[in-house]
Amino acid sequence: MHSSHIYIGTGGYSDTDLVGTLYPFGTDKTDFLSIYSQHYDTIEINSTFHAPIGAKALQGMVEKAEGRLQFSIKLHQDFSHKRTATKEQAPAFLKALQPLVEQNCLANLFIQFPSSFERHLANRYYLAELVGWFNDYPLAIEFRHRSWHIQSVLDYFQGKQNLIWCNVDYPQNIGLPAFQFYANQRTAYLRLHGRNPNWWKAQSAQERHDYRYNDIELQHLAALLHQHKAEFDQLYLYFQNTTNSHSFYNIAKLKVYLAEYGFVVKPTPECLMGQQSLF
Repeated sequence: MHSSHIYIGTGGYSDTDLVGTLYPFGTDKTDFLSIYSQHYDTIEINSTFHAPIGAKALQGMVEKAEGRLQFSIKLHQDFSHKRTATKEQAPAFLKALQPLVEQNCLANLFIQFPSSFERHLANRYYLAELVGWFNDYPLAIEFRHRSWHIQSVLDYFQGKQNLIWCNVDYPQNIGLPAFQFYANQRTAYLRLHGRNPNWWKAQSAQERHDYRYNDIELQHLAALLHQHKAEFDQLYLYFQNTTNSHSFYNIAKLKVYLAEYGFVVKPTPECLMGQQSLF
């Protein structure tokens, strides 16, 4: 019987709000990723949005993960928000990712366009050009402007082998697209931002993601994915709500609900390997 694998992780791993839950008190920051990779099996690296990352830094991450993690790498803001990037910047960005490619742990690239990125001719041309720059890599795309959330765009994705439609759960009724799950190929992608109604008033990403899904919301999510299970072989699912350790509690609950539906999820470790198990 076919069982889809749901890789579960968070957007970033360095939030100190996770100390005391995911990371035992007293854990050195240099041990965060090693511990993270024992609990989860994928990570969305968001720091690459703000500053380019070097191959040496990624090599260090690969070594700490010890083969336990798949990596999704967010494209720099020059490609998405500023849109000042040129064709020449793409190979430079990709070159730094070689440690992930060599160890076969680069799941995909990810780009998040801002809510101001509307679907009009100039932006469609830009998008087509950008997709060409990263043509050899799976690329998940998040559109925050609802003009992209239409059938013709979904149909376009359906025919593109290396494009992945990024499903997103935002707060409802604040002008962002409504959450509808869609898998355009056998690999799917889902970001959970929480449902904080004060999204637009938040002064930081940390404030914006200050929301913990309740049990009913998580049960509904598991049921929704079960309804669509025939449409994907693997799903990369990232909780963005690391604020106040919301993600830690939400992931533990969601894993239980998904396992009940027969999805393959990484079990929570009974004890941690290495020195950190002494805390």
